[in-house]
Amino acid sequence: MTRLRFGGYQPERSVHTRAARALDVALREQSAGGLGLDIAAQITSTGRLASDLLAMTESGELDLCYFASSYLAGRIPALGVLDLPFEGADRAAIWRRLDGEAGRLIKDSVARSSDYELLAFWDNGVRHISNRVRPVLHPSDCAGLSIRTLDNAFHKAIFAALGFVPRFIDVKDLGEEVRSRTIDAQENPLTNLVNFDIHKTHRFVSLTGHFFGIALLLGNRAALGQLDRANRAALDHSISRATQIQRELAAAEDCECLRLLEADGVDLVTAGQIDHVAFRACVADVVATETCRLDPVLLATWRVDG
Repeated sequence: MTRLRFGGYQPERSVHTRAARALDVALREQSAGGLGLDIAAQITSTGRLASDLLAMTESGELDLCYFASSYLAGRIPALGVLDLPFEGADRAAIWRRLDGEAGRLIKDSVARSSDYELLAFWDNGVRHISNRVRPVLHPSDCAGLSIRTLDNAFHKAIFAALGFVPRFIDVKDLGEEVRSRTIDAQENPLTNLVNFDIHKTHRFVSLTGHFFGIALLLGNRAALGQLDRANRAALDHSISRATQIQRELAAAEDCECLRLLEADGVDLVTAGQIDHVAFRACVADVVATETCRLDPVLLATWRVDG
């Protein structure tokens, strides 16, 4: 059996790791046992940073990984279209875009700019803001709060425009930084609040829905290019099946995590209570600058596909 090395950073109960397990099962079935995965589900448990997955995959130390698209947007500008804030979280519209022409353009851009092959777009959840200080309903509630962000200059500019003091922290250290109260706030999908026990310290959660997160399923292009035709067909079919499962799991996870947070007594600010008009106004200049960096053909396709 040929075994592909797959890396992730989430615990076994996460939607990403469950999808990776589903990919392995499908791959073994489709290849009649000729192809499978060796899965390092939580690379941070070995002392590595979560962000190391990107370099490990591009260099060939791993064959496959998933990772938030935002981490590569500075290097591959086309991915910036996935980071435009406060555009809504209509999953059906987003998947139409990413499974259509906009997704093809993004995949082509990744191939031109890196040694990755972008294999699929996975659901990384609707991102919301949690903090330990006060409810956040309006940009004025953000003033002066330190916030953990992804390693993405545009994200940092967005949160600074809202009044936050942004700071990047790797996923490996996020839980400890929250528990030690060295940061006031962070932003993540609800599944990460629960999986990393962030809600135990951050008792205020605002359902801002400011970003819809996309996790890229990435492969090392040279390694995957060595697969024979039958195994490559098995991989493509299995990825399609695992992607469907992953997206279904992610949508269901949002509902389950919301139920868990409510049951735990977390102070939830609903979407209807949040002044989205004021939030959009605060970030308008930053968004306009970023939009100018995007390929106009991709941007137009993204808007039409939606």
